[in-house]
Amino acid sequence: MGRQMKIAVIGGGPAGLRAAEIAAGGGASVTLFDAKASVGRKLLVAGRGGLNLTKDEPLELFIPHYQGQDGGTDRWAGLIADFGPAALRSWAEALGVQTFVASTRRVYPRELKAAPLLRRWVRRLRDSGVEFAMGHRWDGLSLLGGGVQVAFRVKESRRTFQADAAILALGGGSWPQTGSDGVWTEIMERLGITVAPLEPANCGWECTWPPPVLALCEAKPLKNIAVSAGGRVVQGELLVTKYGLEGGALYALGPALRTMQSPVISIDFKPSFTPQELVAKMQSARRNFLEEAGGRWRLSAAASAILAHSGKAPFTSADALAAEVKGFSLELTRPRPLAEAISSAGGVCWSELDAGLMLKKLPGVFLAGEMIDWEAPTGGYLLQGCFATATRAARAALEWPYRTV
Repeated sequence: MGRQMKIAVIGGGPAGLRAAEIAAGGGASVTLFDAKASVGRKLLVAGRGGLNLTKDEPLELFIPHYQGQDGGTDRWAGLIADFGPAALRSWAEALGVQTFVASTRRVYPRELKAAPLLRRWVRRLRDSGVEFAMGHRWDGLSLLGGGVQVAFRVKESRRTFQADAAILALGGGSWPQTGSDGVWTEIMERLGITVAPLEPANCGWECTWPPPVLALCEAKPLKNIAVSAGGRVVQGELLVTKYGLEGGALYALGPALRTMQSPVISIDFKPSFTPQELVAKMQSARRNFLEEAGGRWRLSAAASAILAHSGKAPFTSADALAAEVKGFSLELTRPRPLAEAISSAGGVCWSELDAGLMLKKLPGVFLAGEMIDWEAPTGGYLLQGCFATATRAARAALEWPYRTV
């Protein structure tokens, strides 16, 4: 029998834990390093919303949600084929965590919590032989003696660790308090790796609300609406905030908005009706059209307040109001800071990676999760992407000693 392969996994988020799981299951000796005192912190934060694991929808609808600077639908088709939504549900159930499909087709644990899943996952990893080295902040790496030497800062000292292969899963730049602070980008650039700047994704956007709108609408939802930008239309809801807007409909438009010099969204407050149908519902109304719309169109109080201060009020006809309701234009100023975002865009460019997610310039070093330049909206796509990339990277790392370079 040959020597047992030694793999270092750096990062204790979902991608790192999954990579360690695959590597240990493949017979490797695995040590998982993380700068924090415990693993899975970002998973626990995600669990505050019930822990949306994945989404139960046809793959032809699922895969196009993954985006990056160089596209990559074919690439993601392969990654999701390796480990897709059905596989993720089976994985959770093998941990003893039952899942269910909500009316939105989003998949959640029945307990709607992350902590029970994380506890069982860590226990299984320990049982499989994974060693955990906490308090280790990654500080660089080098190729040495046919393997990889990884450097860490441990309190005031520096430690190195020799492995046959290393899997980096250090996350993006959002929620830095969990450990994914994006500091690794500087190290990667020093190593000669091209990194697209980290930007906030799945985040709120700022705009200037008139004081009366905030007084009436702050923390109020805009439900059953359609929002468009850059030729894309997303149905869902938004939340009015002191600084602007939040919500899934806006998150999905982030890639389009970031390309605009002057970002603008168009809101359709009544997407189920045409302008003509709305006008017909006014029937005999001759005045107070916005007030009448509250009952006749079931226009929400928040939407009415926004329209009342849109600069086009008062509305002198049902046609004028219908046109504004179907296409309310709102100028945005900028996204909220990266630290507040749910996830980040940018990261190591795909051109730096081979099919196994190994860095071409650093043989034996593999990447997983949000370190790579991809993004996806909320709704189950983020965790699924982390699991899929980690599965691919760990399987490739297990094969690494047997490759012909």
